[in-house]
Amino acid sequence: MDTNKLIDLLIDDPRITVTSLADILNESEESIDGEIKRLENDKVICGYHTVINWDKANKDHVDAIIGVQASSERGFGYDKIAEKIARFPEVSSLYLMSGNYEFFVSVNAKTMREVADFVGEKLAPIEGVSGTMTMFVLKKYKVHGVALDMESEVKDDRQIVSA
Repeated sequence: MDTNKLIDLLIDDPRITVTSLADILNESEESIDGEIKRLENDKVICGYHTVINWDKANKDHVDAIIGVQASSERGFGYDKIAEKIARFPEVSSLYLMSGNYEFFVSVNAKTMREVADFVGEKLAPIEGVSGTMTMFVLKKYKVHGVALDMESEVKDDRQIVSA
């Protein structure tokens, strides 16, 4: 079985049926189902996500990106700090980075106040964290490869010219 092709198909459409995958890959449904279970157990596939256009969802939602300056710990590097940050339910993504900030933290909350409280009361007090920089997401144009309503905002007023 072409596992890379299976992964590509699941990336393109996480809701694709096992039957469709079996047809495309010319494999049995049992082998496809078994391979997906193996990939999930081995943490190759770590989840399936729904992309929400929060501007249309009529629900309070704020996304923030926080740069975190931190000091590594001897013998552990940045792993212990990362484990502490990752435990917070507000944190949707966490990355170790190169550049001016050691971590890039993506946070989801209902209000800007909730984000501010998270930074001040939970993130900044972590031992080893020496500074933060919070940026609020004002508008999303593309999320996980999905364009959100860009067509309606980009109008081409040029006239068609033909020879």
